[in-house]
Amino acid sequence: MEQIRIRGGNPLKGVIPIGGAKNAALPLMVAALLSEEPLSLSNLPHVVDIATLANLLRQHGVALTMDGQAENGHIGRTLSLCAKTITSTTAPYDLVRKMRASVLVLGPLLARAGEARVSMPGGCAIGNRPVDLHLTALEQLGAEIVLEDGYIVATAPRGLKGCEIQFPMVSVGATENLLMAACLAEGDTVLANAAREPEVGDLAHCLIRMGARIEGIGSDTLRITGVPRLGGAAYTVIGDRIEAGTYAIAAAITDGDLLIEGVDLDIMGAMAQTLTEAGVTLAAEAGGIRVRRAGERIRGVDVMTQPYPGFPTDLQAQFMALMTIAEGASMVTESIFENRFMHVPELTRMGAEINVHGASAMIRGVGQLIGAPVMATDLRASVSLVLAGLAAEGVTMVSRVYHLDRGYERIEEKLVRCGADIERCKA
Repeated sequence: MEQIRIRGGNPLKGVIPIGGAKNAALPLMVAALLSEEPLSLSNLPHVVDIATLANLLRQHGVALTMDGQAENGHIGRTLSLCAKTITSTTAPYDLVRKMRASVLVLGPLLARAGEARVSMPGGCAIGNRPVDLHLTALEQLGAEIVLEDGYIVATAPRGLKGCEIQFPMVSVGATENLLMAACLAEGDTVLANAAREPEVGDLAHCLIRMGARIEGIGSDTLRITGVPRLGGAAYTVIGDRIEAGTYAIAAAITDGDLLIEGVDLDIMGAMAQTLTEAGVTLAAEAGGIRVRRAGERIRGVDVMTQPYPGFPTDLQAQFMALMTIAEGASMVTESIFENRFMHVPELTRMGAEINVHGASAMIRGVGQLIGAPVMATDLRASVSLVLAGLAAEGVTMVSRVYHLDRGYERIEEKLVRCGADIERCKA
């Protein structure tokens, strides 16, 4: 078992390159199932979730090849995916249980092959994330769905037919699944109350390049006119705004000065405004964003997670770590997932003062965190503990770092280059 050892207290200074967005890359890879022709994706991050999905797609018959040199990590490499023939429409439990995004193969397999058998998904243990929105919407398109032995068994004996779908709540995954399925459905489909995240827009732009007809990108209403087939395309994955936000918080929590390369300030949404209110300066520069504190102390700020362009749930744990050293009190309210405060006991082991009341956590800032042995419980919780360790006095040992590897590429290397005292070691 590996651990990450951090000796805190060093301000981070330098340049941190941001990789492609994991949450954009995963549905883009799945989109290859919609076409017989190759889909080439560049700027994919090298993280465990990408490898997990690649293994699942191979199981469906997708041929994958990597071209280019691995210079500076992901840069310069292109993954080509070709689903000329779908050899299996079953997504088995052993692969799907590792990552929730695996359920995204459901819509494309139905649209392309007319059937799919997909295990109920897994992923981080951050609460109940039902797929009923996906299933109900696919049934509106004409799918027949039953649950058998932990599997979603779906068929479309008469093909998928376009219709108007009103999502009862905003769901990124359901929007992406239905968007892909609707591209090959007969007629027009309207997705109302659709997710507006930049990663959804990235998928839509790629599908258009493959020949799809989609309107309303960036709004809460997507209009799709089905086409008989999609072709191949070459596409570059957008920069990861969650990774960028994480390193912006790293600059703030260590009183550092970082240039975060590869992402635009205009897609940061409410996270940029919230960090500004907390006393963090974010300034657009050529190629990236300059981040530093505006004053001596971070200020306590209340925040509630919301769908984009609201504050993202995937930055809640990191922002809470920042609030532990803020001046005054703050409240963090989680409105997306009901079990996403598992990092709280670990932060309190480091001296943080946090009280949880239902879906809200009250944080009273302390002058100094103290290094301690802590345990990661999910992807974003794991990186929040790394951030806390960077600011803490003494040594912090983070265990279960395999969670971290699901979504952050070369994190120790990037931080060391900017002055952090951090290394991976055997437990």
